[in-house]
Amino acid sequence: MAVTTDILQAWRSPRTVLRRHLTRGTSEPFAFSLLAAFLVLAFVALWPFLSRQSVMQPEVPMLQRLVAGGLALLASIPLWYGVAAISHLVSKLFGGQGSYYAARIALFAALLAVTPAMLFQGLVAGMIGPGRQLDLVGWIVVLAFLWIWLSMLTEAERHT
Repeated sequence: MAVTTDILQAWRSPRTVLRRHLTRGTSEPFAFSLLAAFLVLAFVALWPFLSRQSVMQPEVPMLQRLVAGGLALLASIPLWYGVAAISHLVSKLFGGQGSYYAARIALFAALLAVTPAMLFQGLVAGMIGPGRQLDLVGWIVVLAFLWIWLSMLTEAERHT
């Protein structure tokens, strides 16, 4: 199924999306592809904000900002794997029966699912800049991510 369909369905029924991913069997390349797609879209979401910064502070060129943002996102890869592992360990304390792989799929799919909201947040950051509107959109992104991720993680820990 197309990733765009998964993204739309994850907003309505995140557990169904996770179950479908887990029935594919264990595939680390698939798990990493979800994370890579998230990182690419997160990078694109940064562009409007970085462009605004480049206009406001022209002494730092746009290309330099883009390279720094891209490298920062690439450096976050181990962090995401660590968050997935910790979430699985915490879930085990509460009786979770899933696997590390299922926790990774839950986190990476949730990150990918929230990217449309992140793209909107990037537009708000670039067009309007800091303020209440950006704070509101930021909170919406965080709450949406937490809802999707925790729903998927709950399903991942039920899946044996």
